Amino acid sequence: MLLKRILPQQLAPRWIITAIDLVSGVIALFVAALLRFEFRIPEDEWDVWMGFLPVYIAVRLLVMRIFKTSSGIIRHTGLADARRILLTNFSSTLTFIAANFIAMSMGSPYLIPFSIIGIEWLITTGAMISSRWLVKWLYLYNRRLPGSQIPVAIFGAGEAGLIAKHTIDRELGESSMRVVAFIDDDRNKMGKKLEGVDVVNADEGERLLQNGRVDRLILSVQNLTTERRRKMVDMALRHGVRPLDVPPVDRWINGELSVGQIRELNIEDLLGREPIQLSPDAAQANIKGKRVCITGAAGSIGSEIVRQILTHEPAALLAIDQAETPLHDLHLELVRLGIRGRVDLQVGDIRDASQAKSTLKAFKPDIVYHAAAYKHVPLMESQPWQAFETNVLGTYRILNAAIASGCQRFVMISTDKAVNPTSVMGCTKRLAELLVMHVADESSIQCVITRFGNVLGSNGSVIPLFRQQIERGGPVTVTDAEVTRFFMTIPEAVSLVLEASAIGEMNNVFVFDMGKSIRILDLAKKMIALAGLEEGRDIEISITGLRPGEKMHEELLSQKDELLPTHHAKIMRANSVGTLTAEGLNSIHLLAEQRGNHEATRSLLEHLIPEFQPEQIGIR
Repeated sequence: MLLKRILPQQLAPRWIITAIDLVSGVIALFVAALLRFEFRIPEDEWDVWMGFLPVYIAVRLLVMRIFKTSSGIIRHTGLADARRILLTNFSSTLTFIAANFIAMSMGSPYLIPFSIIGIEWLITTGAMISSRWLVKWLYLYNRRLPGSQIPVAIFGAGEAGLIAKHTIDRELGESSMRVVAFIDDDRNKMGKKLEGVDVVNADEGERLLQNGRVDRLILSVQNLTTERRRKMVDMALRHGVRPLDVPPVDRWINGELSVGQIRELNIEDLLGREPIQLSPDAAQANIKGKRVCITGAAGSIGSEIVRQILTHEPAALLAIDQAETPLHDLHLELVRLGIRGRVDLQVGDIRDASQAKSTLKAFKPDIVYHAAAYKHVPLMESQPWQAFETNVLGTYRILNAAIASGCQRFVMISTDKAVNPTSVMGCTKRLAELLVMHVADESSIQCVITRFGNVLGSNGSVIPLFRQQIERGGPVTVTDAEVTRFFMTIPEAVSLVLEASAIGEMNNVFVFDMGKSIRILDLAKKMIALAGLEEGRDIEISITGLRPGEKMHEELLSQKDELLPTHHAKIMRANSVGTLTAEGLNSIHLLAEQRGNHEATRSLLEHLIPEFQPEQIGIR
């Protein structure tokens, strides 16, 4: 292409830019003189002009050097460069005016007419700014000529949307994007243009998507509500348009947005609710200066507890997990963040009573967060003893170790599967809840139980599974077309755990507001669409049937329980019904001596948890 041969492929040396600016100024000075004298410069004024020229060049070169007008990359010219040029020319003009006054005060004639100085300032400033913007436009146009561009619409005609457009305009390569429209909800912007691009409302924007004029929809609004985001994404997916997202400003690299950061939307971005506003004061007061121990610290929940507790300045933090590799991954993360020295990482097993007791006695925790558990329903359904040993005996042993070490507060992370359990895993978690409350009644330790549903992106959860199945080309497996689940983000769940543990008194069971339950089939379909695939054409969804122990719909509260309010609308206290008798505790001790007896384990669970209904595959 001709433009390719004309435009340099490398950055222009600074001296060339300075020379061009200086020549532009000299020409502007000449044109200003022509305009001042109506294109007939008198001979005596011509002598004045020629005498002034060396002074002009010297001052211009000095001021250009001071303000570094040649330091900017021309093809990335922006407002900062225009501001620098204005300051440069304004300073030069003030210098010329001052020189005129000084010369006149000394009885000498002025160096150059004031009118010429003013006209020259206007022409030089316009020429310098215009030349840079022209080069920038030619460069971008030149880079885009070889290949086809992807038409995109930006939702949000505000500052973030404009920055996104500027970022796209700088994109290189044959598959670059081109902004064809801004979509905005602000009626005052309707029918206007932003840098030459039309601003339309959502209805007109949907017509653009429907007519195939847009291939990508970029969500640029920084404070977009979850519901509005969901509606815009649904609109895009209905018409086969890929939704993209501009990350929050604090994630921009060196304060600038890059094209690579305009990313594909994840399903996690659409399942979250409106952020729960929690004051950190209660958690801070509860944790600051305390010695904190976390079990299951390498898991999804446990590792997030580690991260959030560190922000509350504990005196010491002990992180225990039996999984060596995930614990090492946590170690590497803490090293990268420069806070490894603030955490004691230990490979340990909560089922080992002797090890748990010696570890906690040596550490002397003030608070124990117990997140260690077996959680996968199908695996535990075929191995009841392993679920019982970890979820029940492990909880019992770490609780006794906490009491022996003088711990003040014990916080157990439970699950919605403990409510009216239909699985061995859920039943063991319910029995662990009863066991914690029973032991707490017999001791001075404060025990808090927190109960919530699925967390987004946790290890082994449905979302990573669907993502892997989509990457493999399917099929995406859904157990039942009507099965539903609650979802909550990991940071949100942990922040609620810390808040509840700070306000909890003796034997409290806290239930979190999980929002609306989500149909898993809808989740699978949306994940397929987000991947740019079409169900039935590119990938199939297979209904496999509920697995043993699985519920159709999860519950957070038993019908026998009552919800009581707390200081926060998203945290409720369950007036939990159910106790563990001394006979029941003795039965647990007897079963502990029959290692590996699955049949006896299942029988005891059915006996101690009357609401356990293992014969039901699901609840409709």
